[in-house]
Amino acid sequence: MVSAIPESHLAAWRAVLNAHTSVIADAEAGLTAAGLPPLAWYDVLWAIRQAPARRIRMAELAASLTISRGGLTKLADRLENAGLIRREPADDDGRGLYAVLTADGNRLLRRMWPVYARALRATFVSTITSEEAAVIAAALGRVTDAHEVVNRSKLRGRRRGHPQR
Repeated sequence: MVSAIPESHLAAWRAVLNAHTSVIADAEAGLTAAGLPPLAWYDVLWAIRQAPARRIRMAELAASLTISRGGLTKLADRLENAGLIRREPADDDGRGLYAVLTADGNRLLRRMWPVYARALRATFVSTITSEEAAVIAAALGRVTDAHEVVNRSKLRGRRRGHPQR
C-alpha cells in the first residue's frame, strides 16, 4: 500500500513542474523568434562543452539529460548532420561512442545563450531572491542525490541477479 504524500510536498512538486514548463516555454519561444534551434539542442551541446576535452560518452550524455538513449541518438544524428558535434568511437570499447563538440557547435551555443539567458532573467531570476535560489538548489540537489542512490541500489540488485519491480 502506498502511503499518502503530504499536501505541502505535492504542492512543491506541482510548483516545480509548472515553473519548469513556464520557463522552458519562454526560452523556446525566444529561440524560435531568433531563428535558433530548440532548447534540447542547447542542452546537449552545453553538456558536451562542460565535459573534459569537450567530449563525453553517449551513454553518459544520455544519463545526464532528461532524454532516452534512443531520443539522444536521433538528436545526435541531427546535431552531427548540422556539423555541431561529431561522434568518435571509444578506444576502450568497440561499441561505445563519444560525442565531441565542434567549433560550429560552440559558436551556436554562444548565439543561443543570450536568448536563453533573457528568458531565465525574465521568468526566474527576476522573481526569486538569491537566498531563495540557494534553498531551491539545495533542496532539489538532495532530490537528485536520492535518485542516484536509488538507481545505484537497483543496479547492484540487477548485478546480483535480483529482478527489480
